[in-house]
Parts: sequence; structure tokens; C-alpha cells
Amino acid sequence: MKIVAVNWLDLENPQAGGAEIHFFEIFKRLVSGGHQVTLIASGWKGAAPRTTIDGIEVHRFGGRNSFAMYGRGAVRHALRESSYDVVVEDVNKLPLFLPTMTRLPFYVIIPHLFGTTAFSEAALPIAATVWLSERPIPLVYRRAAFHAISESTRQDLLERGIRPDSIKVIFPGVDADWFCPDSATPRAELPTFLYVGRLKRYKGVDTVLRAVALVRGQGFNLTLQIAGKGDDLSRLRDLAEELGLGNAVRFLGFVDENEKRRLLRRAWALVFPSAKEGWGIANVEAAACGTPAIASDSPGLRESVVDETTGILVPHGDVGALADGMKRLAQQPDLVARLGNAGRDFAKTLSWDRAAEQTEAHILETVNGA
Repeated sequence: MKIVAVNWLDLENPQAGGAEIHFFEIFKRLVSGGHQVTLIASGWKGAAPRTTIDGIEVHRFGGRNSFAMYGRGAVRHALRESSYDVVVEDVNKLPLFLPTMTRLPFYVIIPHLFGTTAFSEAALPIAATVWLSERPIPLVYRRAAFHAISESTRQDLLERGIRPDSIKVIFPGVDADWFCPDSATPRAELPTFLYVGRLKRYKGVDTVLRAVALVRGQGFNLTLQIAGKGDDLSRLRDLAEELGLGNAVRFLGFVDENEKRRLLRRAWALVFPSAKEGWGIANVEAAACGTPAIASDSPGLRESVVDETTGILVPHGDVGALADGMKRLAQQPDLVARLGNAGRDFAKTLSWDRAAEQTEAHILETVNGA
């Protein structure tokens, strides 16, 4: 197949996150299987307009905030310049409503839709724009095949009016050979908790800071490491100072994959307090390293963490419940080990090869059906 795909970011973009890992892990395997993939994405200052990443030809237009204006024109140009078998749109920011410009078979990847959670992240005009842009999806994408990355996302799509027979759930994978325990990297001596990801308001990192302050106020000596960057960093730093956390919290900034793996191996638990996710790749990366997770019992996360088996789920935004989960693990190293071992077993059931095979079959089914 010859595939033209659209994702707001590519893997080299400084803002890249889980959605980009998901896309490239799957589509680089499709390229290895003989398919041709061209990706249209946004650029950034200093970025090359064209490059090749893992065999995927990447064309960059505009920037993160202007891609909504440039993306449709870039796709239109690509469709005029070459012949493709299918269009793939990865809807992880604003939908571009690309089915209105082509009759080619259409395939949509949905990590998750924001819905009303947009109002907890952005200013009212921006949040309203995101919320309104998602409303026409059932109508505009009515002939598309939908790839949902979790049952939570599938349920959201059904509630919005997407036909059940057009949705297939394909769970993301994890590289359990790379993310693995290592006897030379033992767990930290002091109970240490870790957040890895973008620092966005809806991710709920402020809840973790408040939980750490609560637990330390009760006499428990534990620390929190925060790896990542984002536009919520300043607010979170101010909150940590206001709570008097001092050296109990370390903001590490961006970390590369080697350092992330080391941090995951050392942590007593990953914390993932987000309001809504498509899946929660960090949870299964931690699990593959033998480290449990404490996560919000929210869409997506409740599937990447098996409650009381690979980690602990707590009501979203409940500082007390999150603090109790941290205390349980801080007091019970044996529980940390038990949950971590089960997490490792769970992670080994997930693979990117399986996700790619299922995606390839689903896209071929879409093309042949059309």
C-alpha cells in the first residue's frame, strides 16, 4: 500500500509525546513490511522541511499552532502530486476534517478525544474551539474506519454516535526487551515516586504535589521526581514552593530514553494522575521495568493499570486517596515488588509487532472494502 498520513507532530518534534511514539512504532513496521508511508506534520523553528524517520518520509508545514491552517493544503497538494491507496489521519489535537477533500479510503486513529476536559486545560476560547471541533466528527468521518487505542476511547466514540462496526480497538505495545528490570539498577533506598510526561494542567501533576505534602506532613519521608516539560511547569514550581516541599521534589526537565528507563527502574511507583488519556504508555513502560503505577481511575488509564494487580487506581483529583496509595507502597516494599512483578507479566502480553499487524490488517480491510 501507498499511505499518506497526517499527525500534528513527528517523532523528532521537541513537543512529541505518546501519540507520536504510538504512530511511529506502528508505521515503521508497516514500512519494514513493504508499504510506503508519507507523513504530513507540523514543523518548528530550525526544523528541516523534509526528512526520513524510520523509513517514513516526513513533510513538515507550518508550526504546532498554525498546522490547522497549513495541514489541509499540504494534504491536498500531496494528493495531487502522487497516487495513494489510503489516507490516515491521527486525530490527537484538532481534527482536520480531511474526508471532505478526498474519496480515497479513510482510516482514523483516535488516541482519545478531549471533550469537556479541554476546559480544565485551556482558556475558554481555546477550550471551546477544541470542544466544538470534535462535535462534527461522527458526520464528517462517517465513512471512515476508526482505530481506537483503548476500550475507553471506543466507548467515547460510541457515545458520540460512531457506528460500532466501524471501530476496532488495537492496544498499544511496549518494548519489553528495552524496558526491563536490571539488577545493576536497584530501586532507590528512599521511597521515590516518579512522574514522566508533558507538564499540562489536565495531567493533574498538582494533585501529586499536594499528596506528597500531605504524606510528608504525616511523617513519611518520601520524594517525587518530575521528568518532562510543558507550559504548566511554572505553576507547578510555584505550587511546590508554596507547599514547602523543598528538596522533596525535583524537576528534572526533559530526559532521554536511557535516563527515563533508569528512573523507572529506580522508582517505587510511577504516578499518572491525568483526567483522561487514550491509554497511558508510561504506565506499561513502568510495568515492563517491574515498577507499579498509581494512576487516576480515568478513561484509558484504567486499562493500562490493572487495579491491585499491576498498580493502584484512585479517584481522579482525590489528593487523600493518592496520598494513601503512596503511603501503602512506601510502607510495603513487598507490595511494590509484587505489583511490579505482575506488571512485568502484563507488559509482556503487549507488543508493537502485534499492534502493527492488527493495524495493517485493519487498513487493508478498509482499502479492500472500499
